[in-house]
Amino acid sequence: MKFGNLSLSEATQLLAQSHLGRLGCIANGRPYVVPVHYYYDGSSIHIHSLPGWKVEALRSNPQACLQVDEIRDAYHWRSVLAFGTYQEVEDPAEREQILAALFRHLPHLSPVESKMTQVDGEAIVFRIRVEEITGVGEAW
Repeated sequence: MKFGNLSLSEATQLLAQSHLGRLGCIANGRPYVVPVHYYYDGSSIHIHSLPGWKVEALRSNPQACLQVDEIRDAYHWRSVLAFGTYQEVEDPAEREQILAALFRHLPHLSPVESKMTQVDGEAIVFRIRVEEITGVGEAW
């Protein structure tokens, strides 16, 4: 077992192969973390959401991070943080393209995500443009 900082390649690979992470942002001056389903395309993390606290927080302060981990047991784990800037996707064609890609990557939708597919136009599609990726854990 080799524990320490992950290489950028290892960290990026974990970010790309995972689809569930914790989005961190600042809401009303306080840290706010919420689980999200996402996909990473090599430069941006794509997420969809219903209107709510996290979207309002990101609109107010676009700095965000996504934390993703892989845990086999207490001694074998890896964790990645991707830092970046929130950008809402408003172009209808681009929204549809990203939603289609999200649903390809997320075959099992949560109840909230299922609702988003049924409510036309209510879902908010956004990306976090990744500026930095760091990782720690065991190199596999």
